[in-house]
Amino acid sequence: MSTVETPREVRAEAKYVRMSPRKARLVTEHIRGRSVPEARAVLAFTSREAAQVIQKVLHSAVSNAEANHGLAEERLYVKAAYADSGPVLKRWRARARGRVARIRKRTCHITVLLAELPQAAPTAEPVEAEVVEETPAPKPAPATKKTAAASKKKTASTRPAKKKETAS
Repeated sequence: MSTVETPREVRAEAKYVRMSPRKARLVTEHIRGRSVPEARAVLAFTSREAAQVIQKVLHSAVSNAEANHGLAEERLYVKAAYADSGPVLKRWRARARGRVARIRKRTCHITVLLAELPQAAPTAEPVEAEVVEETPAPKPAPATKKTAAASKKKTASTRPAKKKETAS
């Protein structure tokens, strides 16, 4: 019985980030499943504030992988990236007629999980499948163009013409 080696995983978190988790999730969806160099490129050209924070978390995860596990950046990919909601700061704002409105200042916890790319096992000679060529279906005949005379059809009524009655 052989043992299956699980790929090593590294994670980094940024907690209590003063940003809505909904806004952070929009950016984390872009990098999920990508290689680390590709994820860095995507974050560098994303024009959202969350991209800068997530870029810091990604950089921290890569540093953890290199320092603690000896993994190269090129051999890593983003296995998971998510933003969970944190505590909500509740503030009040004065409104008309002595009322107040609630202001919710949301926070989030951003997590980036990196994993090592799986090794591509060398395969035996690739088996070529038989290629069956199908004859293409015959093309329909092109439609004939209508001439100016044909398009000016006489608009004759299908009802028979009324007979004029003569007074006798």
